[in-house]
Amino acid sequence: MRTDDPTAPLDPVRRLHVMAAGIRGARVTEGVVDAPFDRVWAVMADLEGEFGRFQPDMRSLRVTRRDGDRVEALARSRYGMRARFDGVLRPGWCWLQSRFVIIGMAAVTDGSGTTRVALTGGVRVPGRAALVPLGTRREPRLALARLRQRVESA
Repeated sequence: MRTDDPTAPLDPVRRLHVMAAGIRGARVTEGVVDAPFDRVWAVMADLEGEFGRFQPDMRSLRVTRRDGDRVEALARSRYGMRARFDGVLRPGWCWLQSRFVIIGMAAVTDGSGTTRVALTGGVRVPGRAALVPLGTRREPRLALARLRQRVESA
């Protein structure tokens, strides 16, 4: 359920839209996965396993430290680049940042057995709250399609 009430608490998908709105060039891709939240989030939150299977640019990610919902991770892209990420991972919410990359994922149940998912991310412009516009539309759409496939096969 969506609301335009500015005093309503933000669910994770709405929060992702707010975060992306503060970053020039960021786009949010939102869709519905025909599976319960717990099943969808199990795939999305599996940073060391499933994450690299549905994120188009990510080959692998290894969590190096956890402290509550705070995580540090090392990632390698399909193109050989490496990054060290700091971020937050909690049910329905993941925000990871490196010096040059941002990854945001959110999910909420819609109450009817399906899950609303939102994805954003891209290459950061050093020193600015902006993303390089290359791939900010295509990559999240591809990630959402792959996520649906991974959830179906899980």
